[in-house]
Amino acid sequence: MEGRLEQIAIDSEVLAENPLGDPARRPIYVYLPPGYSESGERRYPSIYVIQGMTGQLDMWWNRTAFEPNMVERIDQLFSEGDTPDTVVVFVDAWTSYGGSQFINSAATGRYMDYLCDEVVSFIDERYATIPLRDHRGLTGKSSGGYGAMVVPMMRADVFGGLASHAGDALFEACYQTEFPVTARILRDKFDGSFEVFWERLRRAESFDWDVFGTPLNTYAMAACYSPDESNPGHVVLPFDIETGRLADDVWQRWLGWDPVRMAPKHLEELAGMKRIYLDAGRADEYFLDLGAQAFSKELTSAGIEHTLELFEGTHGGLGYRYPKAIGELATALTP
Repeated sequence: MEGRLEQIAIDSEVLAENPLGDPARRPIYVYLPPGYSESGERRYPSIYVIQGMTGQLDMWWNRTAFEPNMVERIDQLFSEGDTPDTVVVFVDAWTSYGGSQFINSAATGRYMDYLCDEVVSFIDERYATIPLRDHRGLTGKSSGGYGAMVVPMMRADVFGGLASHAGDALFEACYQTEFPVTARILRDKFDGSFEVFWERLRRAESFDWDVFGTPLNTYAMAACYSPDESNPGHVVLPFDIETGRLADDVWQRWLGWDPVRMAPKHLEELAGMKRIYLDAGRADEYFLDLGAQAFSKELTSAGIEHTLELFEGTHGGLGYRYPKAIGELATALTP
């Protein structure tokens, strides 16, 4: 590597005693570009990278045959010399339900506060970053792409640029279609019960996505969008578990977290972004290409400058897309 990757950890106060009992001590990877120097007066923009559903921090080392892994891709980007030197921070926001969507929830914990109020200040105190929102960006894919859209809308005081790869958006397309699938799987394989589902999942010797994946995703999203406020760690489902029939009142709670529906309420924050970059595969299995288009349409209607790229591809195998977006953010966030 031309740059270097430091592996550190943070002891989170806001995640202490979270409803799921997940660790409050969390790992962080910090990539420092080849030109990084802690001496002198030079300071660097920073880009925070967040993961998709079921993503854990050490997965950034995973390798696909004939391809560099994520860390190698980032090092190559900054080693080529065409991208302004930037500190890249890889954040862990894993939960026992598989993900946090990077928002505060009574069922999982205060992950937006953790990211915005703890991790960012932790990094700014230890590295030569520019401690200003105009020089700080957020990017991710899938659930990470969701966080990259929603967190800057809600915390524009922290992040001044965003890049979303196939981020969860347009909930009727990406989530609602999974509710009847979840109801069927629970009926046929788990006695119609999420309690049985969790018991068998935790005893399973391997994770079979075809069996566990859809119910897990549905429950994890409910933990973020419709937590049971009276029973921390638990959820209120947006559909009847026996029939799959939509529960309109709970579904409205979910829609309140849809980036497409949030955008009109946060136009000032979005207009203040230094860079907005969106992309998705045209054959995305979760229809997140349509979600990206719907979010883009809201931006276009408000006259907010941004980029939307649709490419030939699906939801997986998008590792090669990260460097372009990070490069776009690095350029826009560099003074």
